[in-house]
Amino acid sequence: MTVLFNHTIIAAHDKHDSAAFFTRIFDLPPAEPGGHFLVVRLDGGTMLQFAEPGIEFPPQHYAFLITEADFDGLYGRLRHEGVPHWADPRRKLPEQHNNNHGGRGVYFTDPAGHFLEAITQPYTS
Repeated sequence: MTVLFNHTIIAAHDKHDSAAFFTRIFDLPPAEPGGHFLVVRLDGGTMLQFAEPGIEFPPQHYAFLITEADFDGLYGRLRHEGVPHWADPRRKLPEQHNNNHGGRGVYFTDPAGHFLEAITQPYTS
């Protein structure tokens, strides 16, 4: 059996703000309307569907694998926009990135409070 991840819904207080932040930081094309959602398309056909559920929701964690070259751009945009970021998930190493798993990684939050992570090497579990 082949199983591929297709899409997920990301809760937002303001789907336009959250989708715009995500596409700006990850240097992606603007989100497209899709029913009640704003849809961001990732490589491999995966979609992120930003929605406003109208209820309180807990923050979630979303990790994204990017290239070393793309990491330079993403990290530069975080710094240029003054987005708080950390080398660790506990936020004890602010304004830094890590060199875990033979690559680089950084943690930051989106406008809805979700914890985002960008890494250049997959975890070796």
